[in-house]
Amino acid sequence: MAVTNFYDDITSRLRASGDYIWPLALRLIMAWEFWESGITKRDGENWFAEIPWADWQKGFPFPFDQIPTSMNWFFATWGELVFAVLLALGLFTRFAAISLVIITAVATAAVHWPADWSSFSELWTGYVITSDGGGNFKLPLLFVVMLLPLVFNGGGKLSLDHLLVSLSGRGHRVDDRIGGLQSAGLGIIVLGLVVVWLEPTWGIGLVAAGLLATIAPEFMDGS
Repeated sequence: MAVTNFYDDITSRLRASGDYIWPLALRLIMAWEFWESGITKRDGENWFAEIPWADWQKGFPFPFDQIPTSMNWFFATWGELVFAVLLALGLFTRFAAISLVIITAVATAAVHWPADWSSFSELWTGYVITSDGGGNFKLPLLFVVMLLPLVFNGGGKLSLDHLLVSLSGRGHRVDDRIGGLQSAGLGIIVLGLVVVWLEPTWGIGLVAAGLLATIAPEFMDGS
């Protein structure tokens, strides 16, 4: 009993300190990565227009394939810079994080994702840093996985978001958890917004399933 009480006490304290530490750590490392990438683009040449597209690369997904590469370069550059600053400050964290997820997913589809694959084992050969002819999506996938906790959990207690919520008198809502089918549906929609750029059919299916889950309880209540 003493051992389990000690364990529960330690884990409770770790959870409490984690409300401050892990979101700040994630925000700062992601802010640095995207700021560095944005600065490199701002000070460099538009290599979007110069990419020697390999046979296995998809190129930009719709609708980005319909606009000039100079505009894609502008959006990528300033999107990375502006959203990196927001992440560092913890301001509009969820919006900044999901925006960077989409930027990363579009870049992955354009440059890192194989155009054709016939099996998951073949697709998984692209889970590498350096391309060997079948994709190289390891790094952007890790970025997406690191950004998703900020989408779902926000910027943590060491953020301007938390300060603004507290000043508005809604501090008691920070720890609210509303479960159920609608919450699950919202999570599925977020995942669909990632996948749709890589595999459109899958992404649309996930978004549709998420939307169905969010509205189903209202229909059931109405009946």
